[in-house]
Amino acid sequence: MDLHKRNGAVVVERDGWLLVDHFGDSDNEYSAVKTDAGLIDLSHRAMLQFTGPDRLSFLQGMLSNDLRPLKMFEGIQAAILTQQGKIVADVRVLCAMNSFYLDFWEFLKEKVVAHLNHYLVADEVEINDPDEQWKILSLQGPQATDRVKALFSGADLPSKIHHHGMVQWDGAPICVVKADHTGVGGYDLVVQTAQLPKFAERLHALNLKWIGERAQNILRVEAGIPRYGIDMTEDNLLLEANLENAVSFTKGCYLGQEVVERIRSRGHVNKKLLGLLIAGNAAVHPDSMIQSDGREIGQITSSVVSPALHRPIALGYMHRDFWTPGLEVSVDDNGTLVPATIAELPFIKPGS
Repeated sequence: MDLHKRNGAVVVERDGWLLVDHFGDSDNEYSAVKTDAGLIDLSHRAMLQFTGPDRLSFLQGMLSNDLRPLKMFEGIQAAILTQQGKIVADVRVLCAMNSFYLDFWEFLKEKVVAHLNHYLVADEVEINDPDEQWKILSLQGPQATDRVKALFSGADLPSKIHHHGMVQWDGAPICVVKADHTGVGGYDLVVQTAQLPKFAERLHALNLKWIGERAQNILRVEAGIPRYGIDMTEDNLLLEANLENAVSFTKGCYLGQEVVERIRSRGHVNKKLLGLLIAGNAAVHPDSMIQSDGREIGQITSSVVSPALHRPIALGYMHRDFWTPGLEVSVDDNGTLVPATIAELPFIKPGS
């Protein structure tokens, strides 16, 4: 945080962490990610390591996606569900030589560990917490590949999302993960905590801009990327939350699978996270109700003003009768009805 403050950080508290809202100019931070590459501090991600002979079978029973096809240095998106199919956490799974790693937002760690340990009975699995040993920085933007290649002297980088590889920097290992938190794409750099200050200084010396939460939020909403605690909670079913890449319908039994399969066979959920194009010049407030002809049909979760679209946009849950792109609705924003239009996600297609 000292490094961030030296770079003009304006700090806010969120989920028990002091996070950087912006570094003085969130518009420039947004532009850096869109045109070059920006640097994001993801130290508020947690990590768990799973070892032991039953690690695959245990995680197969606890995660919504299929880990069996994964080879070393591959990865996948998944979710941990309750027996009722509700989302405990959305996670990234990384397959290593003799272990699996799960990473997710740190404020969920206590809940995730308690949930997994509740079902860890006779399995030969050890859950380790390497959180204090490793931290994540992310480089996002169209020039991220060139920047990372220059940083690691032309190292062979992973090309598929969630795939990863090991490189060396200053005698220490760094795990490079293909990742997209912004709709533009880039890499997560998993760095030893002891090396983090020196490595961060090296990145900053490359004239990379640090990107605060405000610009990150705009980018992820434009990309239609939901965030746990904002766009989804344990009140939401997996298939409501725009997480289709986190589920396998062919893997067989896992916790919550019966509910997921029942929804799939029925053909739909009753509500789903969608996009809305908002009239006017201002974002609407989270939790604002969405209406049609005076009937409440949904609720806003996130709203930002999109520089790329030159207008406000939002994510929100909508009743299944109102999922048609182009359909006109309204948002009750603190008593003011604001016109809105249903839009497909993502708002901005990759590469555009």
